[in-house]
Amino acid sequence: MPQTTETVVVDETPTDARPHRIHRAWFVAAVTFVTIIGAAAFRSLPGLLIDPLHQEFGWSRGTIGAAVSVNLALYGLTAPFAAALMDRFGIRRVVAVALAVITLGAGTTVWMTAAWQLLLCWGLLVGLGSGSMALAFAATVTNRWFTERRGLVTGILTAASASGQLIFLPVLSWTVQHHGWRPASVTVALAALAVIPFVWLLLRDHPADVGLKPYGATEFVPRPAPVTGAARRTVTVLLSAVRTGPFWLLAGTFAICGASTNGLVQTHFVPAAHDHGMPITAAASLLAVIGVFDVLGTIASGWFTDRFEPRRLLAVYYALRGISLLFLPILLAPTVHPPMVFFIVFYGLDWVATVPPTLALCREHYGQDSAIVFGWVLASHQVGAALVAFLGGVARDAFGSYDVVWYASGALCAAAALMALVIRRRPAGVPALA
Repeated sequence: MPQTTETVVVDETPTDARPHRIHRAWFVAAVTFVTIIGAAAFRSLPGLLIDPLHQEFGWSRGTIGAAVSVNLALYGLTAPFAAALMDRFGIRRVVAVALAVITLGAGTTVWMTAAWQLLLCWGLLVGLGSGSMALAFAATVTNRWFTERRGLVTGILTAASASGQLIFLPVLSWTVQHHGWRPASVTVALAALAVIPFVWLLLRDHPADVGLKPYGATEFVPRPAPVTGAARRTVTVLLSAVRTGPFWLLAGTFAICGASTNGLVQTHFVPAAHDHGMPITAAASLLAVIGVFDVLGTIASGWFTDRFEPRRLLAVYYALRGISLLFLPILLAPTVHPPMVFFIVFYGLDWVATVPPTLALCREHYGQDSAIVFGWVLASHQVGAALVAFLGGVARDAFGSYDVVWYASGALCAAAALMALVIRRRPAGVPALA
């Protein structure tokens, strides 16, 4: 019988060796999640420091708020450059160095005796380090490792910071109350230090490093060459984005987001509640509960973003947040009561639910540059937070209460809801800017 021959075609393109197994992207996302949780300790401490530093050194709340303001501003302004540096040097190196800087800044605060040292250690060093661990980190991981479920993954990684707050706030508040603020600062430094080997050993920069396609991708994506001129590229992307209307609307709404969360509630809720006779540990526990529902709200927001119009989601989120802030001054009391618990749950669900739809809109309009553009939008978030962190302390010194700040923030949230509705959709067939 005549022999038949078969031609075997071998596809040498790297693919997932075992498609039925969990994709490596989910493990990378898990490592990122845990890393952000470990680094979240430094985000939990500023609101707990205001009263102890005021009592020990006699510094005004405005002075302490200025240091927090520098921290928040640098957190935002560093983020877009960090995204570009991750493209140049890789995620692992940038994040490891950032954690080392946080360790240095938080650890050296225990020896400070003057207000300028608080500005240097907590404002400058921790601000620079935390900026490199900002949401641009989560955006870079999401963009590289996922083409599907990006909204969900963004929500999960955004919720990591709130999860860290949930873990560290009760511990740090107890430490501050029973042992002083210095052991709490050391705890923050050690938490950041402990995460460094975890990042270095387990995090991977790109799916191509392990021969995989991004999750949901139909084709293998080669590892891009390192991008030189990180600072120049970051500024170039900004100069291109500022010529578009969506950038200004996204930056404006996100500035209000930062003002009403990190700048106001995270920084001033504990001292404001303490002004009404509530113990610091009880107020910090309420802030930690916000973190519980923040996780649920942010993950749900990511799920919604994959299915609904992100502009409308943003409008709803900001409107509800503004309404809740208007009620807060009448809810503060010496004890925790059901209406306050309802506010905490409600506000927690809305805390950073704005991130997934904002990132989705950046991705829609700015394509491959979306992580850097989002870094600049995040910078506006932190500038808004920085202003309110400072002005909130000044208002407390001037008026003896925070009431005017709560009302002003509620009005700003209403304006943000209107701004979100004005953001135009990118017409079908028109490519995103890149």
